[in-house]
Amino acid sequence: MAPKVSPDVLFVCTENSGRPQPAAALLRRETAGTVRVHSSGTLPATWIDHVALRLLDELELSPDDEFPKPLTREVVRAADIVITLGCGDACPVLSGRRYYDWHLPDLKGMGIESARAVREALAQRVARLAAVMR
Repeated sequence: MAPKVSPDVLFVCTENSGRPQPAAALLRRETAGTVRVHSSGTLPATWIDHVALRLLDELELSPDDEFPKPLTREVVRAADIVITLGCGDACPVLSGRRYYDWHLPDLKGMGIESARAVREALAQRVARLAAVMR
């Protein structure tokens, strides 16, 4: 088997309907698509939150073909870097992966100004992560 050329990054939250989508889109943009980005939720919702979609639209970013997906051990196993966004102990921890826990508020029920502040915090953290991966 050939070695991986680019890392796989997994963003995890409870519903996989808010923070992971902007985080994933920002990381794709920051790394010019050189990193494979995935997202999952411990209790996935049925759709992406409308506030998250608006945050993406404001930056002319696309959620691509993202939709809320369940977190499985296989998804974590495929990742090199796992970033939790509020799922805490519900995320399985497997050896050989780097874990980051980004404590940021959930977008659910949040007004757009507060949501923009969360997006800005995500953008800053994504930029730092991308710099570490270069």
